[in-house]
Amino acid sequence: MSKLLLKSLLISPAALGAALAVSASAMAADAKSISEASVADPTTVSVQLSEKSSESEVAGGAISTPKPEPVTVAQAVTGSPAPAPSTASTLDQLNRYGREGRSSANQMGQVTSVSQLTDVRPTDWAFQALQSLVERYGCIVGYPDRTYRGNQAMTRYEFAAGLNACMDRVNELIAAGTADLVKKEDLAILQKLQEEFAAELAVLRGRVDALEARVTTLEKQQFSTTTKLAGEVIFAVTDEFLDNAGDNNTVFQNRVRLALNTSFTGKDLLVTRLAAGNADTFAIPGGGAEGIQTFNFGNTGGNQVFADWVAYYFPIGENLQFYIPAIAGLHYDYAPTFSGYFEAFDGGTGPLSIFAQRNPIYLIGGGSGAAVTFNFGNFKVSGGYLADNSDGSGNPGTFAANVPTAKNGLFNGSYAALGQIGFDTGKFGLGLTYVNAYRRGAIFDGGSGVPSSGTIFANGFFGFDAVGNLLGKFPTNVNAYGVSGYLKLGSNISINAFGAYVNADDIGDGFDAGQIWTFGGGIAFADFGKKGNLLGLFAGIEPYVGNPGEYGLGNTDNLMPIHIEGFYKWQLTDNISITPGIIYIINAGQSNNGDTDALIGTVRTTFTF
Repeated sequence: MSKLLLKSLLISPAALGAALAVSASAMAADAKSISEASVADPTTVSVQLSEKSSESEVAGGAISTPKPEPVTVAQAVTGSPAPAPSTASTLDQLNRYGREGRSSANQMGQVTSVSQLTDVRPTDWAFQALQSLVERYGCIVGYPDRTYRGNQAMTRYEFAAGLNACMDRVNELIAAGTADLVKKEDLAILQKLQEEFAAELAVLRGRVDALEARVTTLEKQQFSTTTKLAGEVIFAVTDEFLDNAGDNNTVFQNRVRLALNTSFTGKDLLVTRLAAGNADTFAIPGGGAEGIQTFNFGNTGGNQVFADWVAYYFPIGENLQFYIPAIAGLHYDYAPTFSGYFEAFDGGTGPLSIFAQRNPIYLIGGGSGAAVTFNFGNFKVSGGYLADNSDGSGNPGTFAANVPTAKNGLFNGSYAALGQIGFDTGKFGLGLTYVNAYRRGAIFDGGSGVPSSGTIFANGFFGFDAVGNLLGKFPTNVNAYGVSGYLKLGSNISINAFGAYVNADDIGDGFDAGQIWTFGGGIAFADFGKKGNLLGLFAGIEPYVGNPGEYGLGNTDNLMPIHIEGFYKWQLTDNISITPGIIYIINAGQSNNGDTDALIGTVRTTFTF
């Protein structure tokens, strides 16, 4: 079975009146806006939700937001290859969705006096005609800015829409017993116009009837006027082929994420995401977290449903975006990662591994807290504080920031504070990142306590005992420095690279601080062979300790754990993609003693909705 899967992975990429005119134009524009709002695509929110969107995106992982495309809030809600957490497109879509069902009165206001039309003057040749239509019949509707736009061109259908409005208004006056206000000559003109535009009026009324029926259906079937449901389901057939320990088998795993994306103002976003899955990791030499795949992130196992991301985004003014996660927040939910097409917010639409997505510096800590991003043109300044949602023992079921016991609080336990300065033009981006943290659990863990990238030693653990149990670690003060950047070559090719140095000082162990290093880079080809496809090649060094002897690890090697990855996402339909790929780890556990390589092959199928 393993050989068959490996062969399929290797060959998959290859196989794979002036007055009436203007009033009509305004009304037609209103009808168009209502129609577009009524059928706004309800599947997107990116939070690159995103994905986690963590995502949901959105802790780590997509369901993006987003990410989009279906959703792109960090931790995308449905998974998106678009770079960096961005709530802008998500919030715009939610804003459009929130306008569903509103009447035209909210879009353009009925004027009661011609003087309310700011661009109409008494000297205009049509002034008296406009005055009569406005003040006698009330069938002129202004644009939202109270302009008339009398020189604007129009179609016959737009004229028919304005004519229909005036006819309806005249009928209302007659029905109300105010027929004396209606002049006989005006009725004669209306009759002639009605005959002239009979075909257009019939088509218009048919469209209005169809639109009203559609709106009625949507109102009956809509889940909420403020909330959208977005989801991602991953099926993965995967194996570790070298299997030096004899503990691995070919498995069929899954992960499901459902996100409720709510906006109260059209500019804010509340994400509540539920998740379940059974995607466990393989046992690789050295027992580290090298090669962990995105669908392994955040699982509790056994397909048990749990809330794995609850967070709120909201802006203040034009340049400030705030982020408050109550559970499972990640630094890349608010800070751009400058990873180009490789950033998929832990969803199923990008690379296979967590490491290939972005600089591991963004995995230092996570959980509950607050963050803010300042936007100044192409410059972005981000800062955030996250307290772990773990008790530090590798148990994500204990939410430390909410446990009022010693060393488990919001300000009295594991935390990570990030500051970043970035520059991004859309074609080129560069970010300088600093993280200060106190870690009782793993260092690169996203706040879960469980390593998500790098060797066991790079995460501060001493290794394993004789029976395979993970040995403990001292609390660690962490100062990390990173740089990440990407460059787009044309419209479909992106290259990216990153590097980080981490100074990890274990408290009370009597040894020197650990010097942890990591770096990598890749090239991605969007729309390769078909729109929506993505081909990616990546190579790097997962986090490892460069001075193991000085760090108290005895004779442990300081060899670089090399990570090589290739994948090809084939977009089968708008909502289904298939991604075969291979992850090859050389010197796993930063050692070459014995068989220390690992080869992971996967065929991943992703459903988004």
